[in-house]
Amino acid sequence: MSRLKDFYEAQIVPEMTKKFSYTNKLAVPKLEKIIINMGVGEARENAKVLDGAVRDMSIISGQKPVVTKAKKSIANFKLREGMNIGCKVTLRGDRMYEFTDRLVNIALPRVRDFRGVKANSFDGRGNYTMGIKEQLIFPEIEYDKVDKIRGMDIVFVTTAKTDEEARELLRLFGMPFAK
Repeated sequence: MSRLKDFYEAQIVPEMTKKFSYTNKLAVPKLEKIIINMGVGEARENAKVLDGAVRDMSIISGQKPVVTKAKKSIANFKLREGMNIGCKVTLRGDRMYEFTDRLVNIALPRVRDFRGVKANSFDGRGNYTMGIKEQLIFPEIEYDKVDKIRGMDIVFVTTAKTDEEARELLRLFGMPFAK
C-alpha cells in the first residue's frame, strides 16, 4: 500500500470533510488517475526519436506507454493520418500515488528557478493540468542516455466537482502552488 494512499485516508479525508462539510467520507474528492502525455513532433521525420521518448516515459512512470497516432492529416505540419506522433500513459492506484509522491517531493524541487506550479490550470470540472519542460527533473532519467530534452503534460483527474475542491485536494497531497 502506498504511503500517500494511507495519508489520504488518515489526513486528507478528515481535513476536507471539515473544510467543505461533507456528510459522508465517500463524498470527499479523490485522485482518480494521472495521465502523462509526451508529444514528439520530430517522430514524423525520424521514427527512432519516438523510441527514446517511450523509453524515458516508461522509466518515469513505471509502466509501458501507448504510442499515440495522428487523428487527422495536416499538410502544413507534413502530418498524415495514422502517423506516430507521441506517447501517453495512464496511472491508477498505487502507481499513481507513487508518481505523485515522486513528482511533488523529488522532481518539482529540482526545477530551476522553481516558485511553485500555476494555481489557475484547472478546467472547471476539478481536473488539473501542468506542463514540464524537461524530463531530466526526474532522478531516474540518466543524463548521458537522453538523446533530446523533451517536455510532457501531466493531467491530474479528480472526482472533485469544483476547482476549489480539487485545488485543496492537491494542496493537501503536497502540490506546491504558486502564491
